[in-house]
Amino acid sequence: MKDKKIIKIYLYTRFERLWHWLQALMVTCLIITGLEIHGTYTLLGFQSAVNVHNFIGLSWLGMFAFFIFWLLITGEWKQYIPTTKKLFSVVRYYSWGIFHGESHPVQKSKGAKHNPLQRLAYLGISAMLLPIQMVTGLLYYLYNDISLVLPLPVLATIHTVVALFLLNFLIIHIY
Repeated sequence: MKDKKIIKIYLYTRFERLWHWLQALMVTCLIITGLEIHGTYTLLGFQSAVNVHNFIGLSWLGMFAFFIFWLLITGEWKQYIPTTKKLFSVVRYYSWGIFHGESHPVQKSKGAKHNPLQRLAYLGISAMLLPIQMVTGLLYYLYNDISLVLPLPVLATIHTVVALFLLNFLIIHIY
């Protein structure tokens, strides 16, 4: 019997894979340092946790802006346009079918890398949660340098609540 040659097909570009894993690492570090800043535990020490958190947060902000630019110039933004076609089939699959050996109702392709549920989730996160998180983080970082009507405890609460939503997404995403 002849050896069959395996051909690898990548739906996601090298840049997309690098962005995904770098973002995952940054979010994980932000959650770890954020929890330490809140006094949940001591790992780096408060000031070191703040410094690391600020550096990674500002770096992520810059990288996110570059990612949006990349989406726009490459046309990949089309991958995130929401659809309800087969949405309930995908929800049913993740809540029932996956546990019973059913096949996924939506197959990936170069033109459709994300299923309808992913599209909705990524749009909500990218268009709402991440901008809120990044703006509140930046305002928190610059709080002493700018005049802001919003009290610091309110700003910190919004930042923390959105962080918990993002942690929730991370757990679901890994699932």
